[in-house]
Amino acid sequence: MAQLTTFRFSPTQAAIAALFAGACNVFAFAPFGYWPIQILALALLFHLLLQAASVKAGVLLGWLYGFGWSVVCVYWLFISMHQYGGMPAPLAALAVALLALLLGAFPALATGLATRFGRNRLVPPWIMLLLVLPALWMFSEWLRGWVFTGFPWAISGYAHTASPLTGYAPLIGVYGLGWLVAVLAACLVMLPTKKSAGALFIAILALGLALKSVNWTSPNGQPVSVRLLQGNVPQEIKFDAEQINATLTLYEDLIRAAPADLIATPETALPLLAHQLPTDYLPRLAEFATASNSHLAIGIPISDGPQQYANSVIGIAPTPANGSTPKLYRYDKHHLVPFGEFIPFGFRWFVDMMNIPLGDFSRGDALQRPFSVKDQWVLPNICYEDLFGEEIAGQLRASDAAGSPVATLLLNVSNIAWFGDSIALPQHLQISQMRALETGRPMLRSTNTGATAIIAPDGKVLAQMKPFERGVLTASVQGYRGITPYVTVGNAFIVLLALALLLTAWYLARRTPSSR
Repeated sequence: MAQLTTFRFSPTQAAIAALFAGACNVFAFAPFGYWPIQILALALLFHLLLQAASVKAGVLLGWLYGFGWSVVCVYWLFISMHQYGGMPAPLAALAVALLALLLGAFPALATGLATRFGRNRLVPPWIMLLLVLPALWMFSEWLRGWVFTGFPWAISGYAHTASPLTGYAPLIGVYGLGWLVAVLAACLVMLPTKKSAGALFIAILALGLALKSVNWTSPNGQPVSVRLLQGNVPQEIKFDAEQINATLTLYEDLIRAAPADLIATPETALPLLAHQLPTDYLPRLAEFATASNSHLAIGIPISDGPQQYANSVIGIAPTPANGSTPKLYRYDKHHLVPFGEFIPFGFRWFVDMMNIPLGDFSRGDALQRPFSVKDQWVLPNICYEDLFGEEIAGQLRASDAAGSPVATLLLNVSNIAWFGDSIALPQHLQISQMRALETGRPMLRSTNTGATAIIAPDGKVLAQMKPFERGVLTASVQGYRGITPYVTVGNAFIVLLALALLLTAWYLARRTPSSR
């Protein structure tokens, strides 16, 4: 395959460069936010792939890039396994490395297939760069989002909650942004020999900026007052029997401190199963809800039978004026965390090494109704459930199709104290920002240690509490109605587009003289 530049790397230099470029991706995401680094890093990888001497070399480059990217971006898993899970440090470090190797296999699949296609077809570089590599890159990230239940943390698109690409999010979602990142990287590689690549680069960014001004959703009803609680309960004492009463008192006091249309606690804020609470605990909160005309969303584990536990949010509404007893709202977490919330087959030994209470939950339904709060409908998601935008979009789409109430506000309740004072907190906030962008709805976040925040439909953080402080974030929030293009089609459009690009590349390769 013809090369675009004369500068070449030796195999060793290429391997080191791929590993380094992958690791640099961490600076593209929160809390750093230097999104151009990601495009430059991916451009370097694409340049290296054009020089790859074999398919194995292409696989290795992608794997090293993906490993460096993953191990630096999710190093904080070591904290949860070692500091809070009690796993020996060497074994915890090995587990993080093995996960990074697994995650690196997805870009390796993309780069390996791209290299094989290029060597078999001897295609012009522009076909590889603009059609094949971006499509395969998108497929690799999409696969990472659902294979083995999925772990798309720190995939390309999340770096662009405040870049010119933001405007595309309501149309093509986070995986579509990843495809655009790959196209921009390809343009940079082509720029020395094809000046038109620069025009395409600028056009993509300019259109993204223009799309930011498009409002896909509109205000619904009257704003609601919200109080988002941040208990800042240290993870090492959260489930300590001697501290549980203090935690229960803490959250009751925070809830009852002032009324609001919606008062939300973090995930498992009440560290006992619902039936283990003092018999008058929830009734006291219900009395407060009625007396203050407040709606409560409380994170609590619930048991539905022996060894059946759900990670849940219960909603307590004020008693109506007619005196009828309001039905208790319940949302059960659907997308569970492997090893932390369910045990994959054959890995009981691994989970037994970690001290994680309630580590084997039951799965909630994929489609669950939102919680009514005055003029608004609030749809909870728990912890890293907001990592799966297609599932949240699917709930909104299904409600709209069925003529049922469609959520106007999203609510994430989390406890990522498991990861200490690390970049996991701002990274998770950025993930929630992407969900707001995709759905055109505000995202409320009530967390144990951070980042408790209120996010506007355009992805901007309107208010945020400092992490690792105890307190309440109070605001008035406007709900939004309407369906964005991404909610309408989910990931189907970008997947079909990528497939069409690959078919086009195959067709052009057959008709290109250099491939004969």
